Amino acid sequence: MNRHLLTSGIIFLHLLFLLPVTGSATNVPHEVGGFVLGSNVTDYPDIEHSNFLKEVVIYDWYGFDKGIISYGVCENPGEIVKIKFKYADPSKKYFKLLLKKFKKKFGKPAEWKGDSFGILHIWKWKFVDENKNRVHLILQHNTKNPNENIGNMVKLFYPDNIAREQACFTRQCTMNISSDDKERLLQRKKTGWKYLIPN
Repeated sequence: MNRHLLTSGIIFLHLLFLLPVTGSATNVPHEVGGFVLGSNVTDYPDIEHSNFLKEVVIYDWYGFDKGIISYGVCENPGEIVKIKFKYADPSKKYFKLLLKKFKKKFGKPAEWKGDSFGILHIWKWKFVDENKNRVHLILQHNTKNPNENIGNMVKLFYPDNIAREQACFTRQCTMNISSDDKERLLQRKKTGWKYLIPN
């Protein structure tokens, strides 16, 4: 066999495997779990029943890359109950510096929440303020856990206020639920391949 032809064939096969595999244009999924890409979020009234907190996203903020501010909508509308910020510097070295400064200011952490593999480092402090509010503070470093933000994060929140917002919202939703809503909730509890496989 011609050596040039054999080399060309091998290169062709390698390129073929590098090409992205695409499905048929007549079988493109747009829906999963009853939600359709391109549809309007207002088409799904039931999802509001789980949103007991609203969020505001902030970028490039005083040495932080991104932040999420969560606030109540029921018990105390507008009250900020959780602050979560990702530091601009994602390095482990910076995490160690932050931890040193946190310990100097707040003392020894109350709890270690990280993993034993050295992937997720989470230190947690617990406080009670002058108004008897429980306050939790978390400093986190994540090297590669895809379920968490990579890099360094700080989280500051009122656990009891978050729980109260959720309870208030659940009470309101229960009081305002119509018979149509009840029927939709019953339907949602059903499982079936229609909702589990993208369509």
